[in-house]
Amino acid sequence: MIQETPTSESQAHQHIRNFSVQLSPTPRGARLARLLAVEQLRAWGLPLDPARQIVAELALNAVTHGRVPGRDFRLLLYVVAQTLRIEVTDTARDRRPCYGTGHGLRLVDAFSTRWGWALGAHPRKTVWAEVELPPDPRRTTPSPRRSSGRR
Repeated sequence: MIQETPTSESQAHQHIRNFSVQLSPTPRGARLARLLAVEQLRAWGLPLDPARQIVAELALNAVTHGRVPGRDFRLLLYVVAQTLRIEVTDTARDRRPCYGTGHGLRLVDAFSTRWGWALGAHPRKTVWAEVELPPDPRRTTPSPRRSSGRR
């Protein structure tokens, strides 16, 4: 199920965007998370990197270390002002994120502005990362043209 939450007029003014998808905890689900995130970022007109790498690592961690047979994982992207937040929720609450032997969370740490994890309603755990976005050029006002005095 893919869900993009429409924003009200007042929220649109604040530039809040939201995308959520629930996926199977398989390597295919992790790849699909990355591909869907890329398409959503394109639709929003946002830079693909480093968000693409962060989604790939968090989704892969969810299916590798957070996999519980028969339970999906969820990808959530949302933007508030100049911050993109990426959340991946799995149902392996007892398996806490750690650096371990791989490079996944080290990459998330390197690519994100900040990251962390939180326990949700049992049995959920969410690992999140935030990325500061460049200023939106559409929001800047162009400087007035100066007339050369000739016609």
